[in-house]
Amino acid sequence: MRIPTPVRRPFDGAGRAAVFLAVGGLVQFGALAVLAVPWLDGGPTKASSCLLALAVMTAVLGAACPVLTRAQRARFRAWLGVEIPVAGRSWSWRQLGYHLVAGPLIALGGALTLLLGAAAAVAATVYIWVWALPPGTRLAQVGYAVQAAYLTAAGLAGIYGAAWLSGALARLDTRAATARLGPSRTEVLEQRVEEVAASRAGVVDAADAERRRIERDLHDGAQQRLVSMAVNLGLAKVTLKDLPDEARQVIDEAHREAKEAIAELGNLVRGLHPAVLEDRGLDAALSGIAERTPLPVGLTVDLADRPAPTVEAVAYFVVSEALANVVKHARATRAGVRVERRGGILLVVVTDDGVGGADPAGGSGLAGLAKRVASVDGTFSISSPAGGPTVVTVELPCAP
Repeated sequence: MRIPTPVRRPFDGAGRAAVFLAVGGLVQFGALAVLAVPWLDGGPTKASSCLLALAVMTAVLGAACPVLTRAQRARFRAWLGVEIPVAGRSWSWRQLGYHLVAGPLIALGGALTLLLGAAAAVAATVYIWVWALPPGTRLAQVGYAVQAAYLTAAGLAGIYGAAWLSGALARLDTRAATARLGPSRTEVLEQRVEEVAASRAGVVDAADAERRRIERDLHDGAQQRLVSMAVNLGLAKVTLKDLPDEARQVIDEAHREAKEAIAELGNLVRGLHPAVLEDRGLDAALSGIAERTPLPVGLTVDLADRPAPTVEAVAYFVVSEALANVVKHARATRAGVRVERRGGILLVVVTDDGVGGADPAGGSGLAGLAKRVASVDGTFSISSPAGGPTVVTVELPCAP
């Protein structure tokens, strides 16, 4: 006959839960024995002496917290397969509260549950061990068979209740230990923030590495092929004198388009990750941007040493995009770029004397620039009143 699931469920894992509670009782007995020492010989009688004894014993138990916590973690891991995370601190009031209050109360409940289970097992097997008594004793007890039936029924109910209580206490102990012996909510949030920050930094570094790879592939592959094609077309123009005018026109057109493609590809490569930035740093890379900008740009770079490659790349693209916006939208006559190191901050300031009114929500590329700055935990701000001037200020964290 198949036992219904609701009836069978309390017995699933009841044995491991019972052993788990028994081991917990042994661990807690050692902790409570420490607190019981002052009262073994009658204990102190004055209120001050009682308070002093409690304070001393609590301090002793507090000192033993790391050892007790490791023992409890091992108990949960061995008997329930539950891994309680290690807290950031080896000692805390939360841990002491578990060893002083929650643990002993649950251990007491476990001891009573185990006694209930033992008594219930004896009662449920009364028909077995009663036959070990002498026949005369059994016959002298009138109605013992009916009494044994009641005892058997009570024993079975007690076994069921003990199994249910064992599982319930094990779950309660797991929740209490996880809350008290594991990291606090603040520590969990801090750890999660660190993990998210590390993950985001990894994604940013991976994206930057991929941009560098694409830049190398384009520079060493497609760009070189276009240069070679342009050179060959130029040689054809010079050496092939007897071509028809239509053919010469085709070669001229192909030569011009090849040179334009080389220029466009060069701009694309610089937009991905300029080789000069990796080879010579921000000063040289920004000097190149300033020279290519079709208006005067005052450039000041004051860096004692190079920042991290990812931060350096973000600073480069901040200046590149900001100057591109100046050329497209500001109607400015000049611009200024200042890059300097202030402790652990790389400060980038781009100014222009244009008409102002720049708005990150206006689709000028400033919103994307702000997101790129935020990817390395930097701050982005812009001041652009109507009539100008416009000042873009970026602070990028980097190692001091």
